[in-house]
Amino acid sequence: MPDIVIYSSPLCGFCHAAKRLLTQKGAAFSEINILEEPQRRSEMMDRAGGRHTVPQIFIGGQHVGGCDELYALDRAGKLDPMLQG
Repeated sequence: MPDIVIYSSPLCGFCHAAKRLLTQKGAAFSEINILEEPQRRSEMMDRAGGRHTVPQIFIGGQHVGGCDELYALDRAGKLDPMLQG
């Protein structure tokens, strides 16, 4: 399984939804809480092409976007193959 990183905030409903989907898929992920580590926001923005909202999700080093994009990948049948690496 590829490395999965999600930049998130505990106050963000979309973050919770994205983590819930990944958990349902049995995917382990690392979470970077930008409220606890505000200095990581600039890192997230650099990696996400300037996007500043959370969540920002990376699978195997590839930026897949936020919650809506993650669910769209799942609906299109593309998320499971990505999670297999």
